[in-house]
Amino acid sequence: MKLILSLLFLKCPSCRKANLFKNPPYSFQGFLKINKICSNCKTNFNKEPSFFYGSMYVSYALGVGLSIFIFLLMYLLGMAGSPLKIFLTILFFVTALSPYIYQLSKVIWASFFFRFKGSESKK
Repeated sequence: MKLILSLLFLKCPSCRKANLFKNPPYSFQGFLKINKICSNCKTNFNKEPSFFYGSMYVSYALGVGLSIFIFLLMYLLGMAGSPLKIFLTILFFVTALSPYIYQLSKVIWASFFFRFKGSESKK
């Protein structure tokens, strides 16, 4: 459960305490900037050049999953209507959530490669 919460709140995959990004997803200062080093456990996030390119696949999967979820929700609630209405609703939610999906995909990708340090992360 702590892993899921740390992913959803965009925390460092090594210590699950500090933020992976410099700014929150909907910040006007820019949501693209990743901290180079964790402020809590000192993990270096610059594993190699282009390391986070793999998060594109995670982002795609999250977008598809969100689209399917919205479609099923609309269908089960009887709000489906025309295909255009469904498409525009999905487009709205995917577009509105894209900054969060962008950051979440990078946190999920990083959690595949950075081991959780637990209590030893206090250096």
